[in-house]
Amino acid sequence: METGGNSLPSGPDGVKRKVCYFYDPEVGNYYYGQGHPMKPHRIRMTHALLAHYGLLQHMQVLKPFPARDRDLCRFHADDYVAFLRSITPETQQDQLRHLKRFNVGEDCPVFDGLYSFCQTYAGGSVGGAVKLNHGLCDIAINWSGGLHHAKKCEASGFCYVNDIVLAILELLKQHERVLYVDIDIHHGDGVEEAFYTTDRVMTVSFHKFGDYFPDDESYHFLFKPIIGKVMEIFKPGAVILQCGADSLSGDRLGCFNLSIKGHAECVKFMRSFNVPLLLLGGGGYTIRNVARCWCYETGVALGMEVDDKMPQHEYYEYFGPDYTLHVAPSNMENKNSRRLLDEIRSNLLDNLSKLQHAPSVQFQERPPNTELPEVCILQLLWMKIRMMGMRDGIQVLHGCDDERAKREIIKTETKDLFRYSGESERNCCILEARKTADETTSTKALDAGPMQVDESSVKIERENVNKTSDSVFYKS
Repeated sequence: METGGNSLPSGPDGVKRKVCYFYDPEVGNYYYGQGHPMKPHRIRMTHALLAHYGLLQHMQVLKPFPARDRDLCRFHADDYVAFLRSITPETQQDQLRHLKRFNVGEDCPVFDGLYSFCQTYAGGSVGGAVKLNHGLCDIAINWSGGLHHAKKCEASGFCYVNDIVLAILELLKQHERVLYVDIDIHHGDGVEEAFYTTDRVMTVSFHKFGDYFPDDESYHFLFKPIIGKVMEIFKPGAVILQCGADSLSGDRLGCFNLSIKGHAECVKFMRSFNVPLLLLGGGGYTIRNVARCWCYETGVALGMEVDDKMPQHEYYEYFGPDYTLHVAPSNMENKNSRRLLDEIRSNLLDNLSKLQHAPSVQFQERPPNTELPEVCILQLLWMKIRMMGMRDGIQVLHGCDDERAKREIIKTETKDLFRYSGESERNCCILEARKTADETTSTKALDAGPMQVDESSVKIERENVNKTSDSVFYKS
């Protein structure tokens, strides 16, 4: 029960996975307001760690295509989406009735760029599901996603759009059953509610309830056998793991006592089943520890060990005085007795054994495939080079038969793009004739989506976000 269902093969194939990583450099600019614990800046801090640890070059780095109105309306009500699209800090006083109706206010404030923020994080999660459906990666990551509280017609718990529900709906186009696992300290209630009446989706949420207050050992005493039994009984075709980091020790709103390695052990265990896996963010309000955690868990997804000593980078001062990736959990007493844990474990395993085994799916009309509109960093590179060549009137790729010269042009002209994306010069060379020789392919790349080539949009602004006061917020 303590091992993965389809255990990893030995050797290099047992470690490596093809990983797609979704990141929009603008996501760190969104700001919930002074004193609010939810800080999208943590995503930028995570990305900086990934870049300086050298992890980006081992993944396909993708800028997500923003979710469209019709994408969001696959789950959310039309009038709610229209409200999110139209509301601004300047107009909110004129829409007090709608603010109350859609539960937008103190916990879920109106801020500049709110709708764009929702489009960005939802686009990353749906894009990850599309990549998994097409078999283009084994693991997809979107640390800006995982906002599990949002309901069909209202915001809740810092969440406006439920990107997880949208990703599950996408995965259901390809897979008979999808498993959702949530290790955020708060209940994944929005996802559970959305799929309450279907047996094609199972939701398993490990959250604070009553006096349950675990450390690493007691958490995994329950997590591994329960998830092992779920995988055995439900047999999902794909898994989403919401990696909310507010279950870490020392979180500003949480009260669990998990270490970063203990939290990441859940990722490692889910990875061991060899099932398409979508990793999402979620809660997490001590932002230096959130960045630490998601950086380390990206390494786990890649099968790479990450050094504890932190490299110098633009947010280095956040991680003092130790400047290490791992932090020790607190010494507070774990009051969960082994007898209580045994009882919980026994009851849950007994309940799981009574479930219908791998429920089947009736024949039904299948929704159409979602296209792949997100733009790969290498596609942006290719578009930039083509535009450079056409602008300067030099046929740098079409008229050049020397492959070595083509590579040099690419390496010379795209230094900034690779600095952002983490792609190595070796990967730059891979671009070469596969795209240059095929005019049709290059045309498709140009038509990948309505995204303009703008170098500033793929560079991370290196700005410091003012640290705000610790106002008290509560999440249920």
